[in-house]
Amino acid sequence: MGETPRGRFCWYDLMTTAPDDAPEFYGAVTGWGTAPFDGAGKPYTMWMNGEAPIGGIMQLSAEAIDMGAPPHWLAYVSTPDVKGTARRARELGATVMAEMDIPTVGSVAMIRDPFGAVFAAFQPIDDTPGHDGPPRVGEVAWNELITDDPSGAWAFYTDLFGWDQTGEMDMGEVGLYRMFGRAEQPRGGMMGRGPRTPALDWVFYIRVADIHEAVDAVRSAGGEVWNEPMEIPGGDLVAHCRDSQGAVFALHYSEPD
Repeated sequence: MGETPRGRFCWYDLMTTAPDDAPEFYGAVTGWGTAPFDGAGKPYTMWMNGEAPIGGIMQLSAEAIDMGAPPHWLAYVSTPDVKGTARRARELGATVMAEMDIPTVGSVAMIRDPFGAVFAAFQPIDDTPGHDGPPRVGEVAWNELITDDPSGAWAFYTDLFGWDQTGEMDMGEVGLYRMFGRAEQPRGGMMGRGPRTPALDWVFYIRVADIHEAVDAVRSAGGEVWNEPMEIPGGDLVAHCRDSQGAVFALHYSEPD
């Protein structure tokens, strides 16, 4: 077992009102399969990108629905000390919503950052999922935070996870777009909210082999494309979508490696 890295986006759960429908939707859009996992004490379905597990599907709780939480994606960020990460998050003004130990899996702290976005800090028992190389087709290629306080969010997350700044660009009315990474690999960015951005939260970009086929699949499977494929600096293409239950996600295309 290797040392747990600090600050790796390593797992993604879809929190949804229709867990039985999600595999068909995302299978059509991304090519993912699923596999059962019974090691945590209760049934859990994993997303499979080929032979590699990359996340899972969870029923959005009645309590969360009553509190107004929509279907959404939740990212897990690795830490070698989840209790220390939760403690530091509180010191920085975040809310630790829950802490739990999952048998055979690891320890998790559910955290709402000081500006409202939710993520999970994760200390695995065994090797940390994911990798530090360039994203492959079917993996999350980019992790983007939309927030009302980009400078405050930058200070919070870089303190908590030690992310490095890998670049920045002026986004006009939404201000500066700051890009972050770890292990010399860009992993995401932070920006303010604009007129065509979704609610304040994390948005995850899934790399696809053909973005035009993928957006067609989104529509055919009952989802919504609210930003058509567009070119971004560097020549890649992205599109912003909602799945058939309303969860926000994005698609990313780059030339084959």
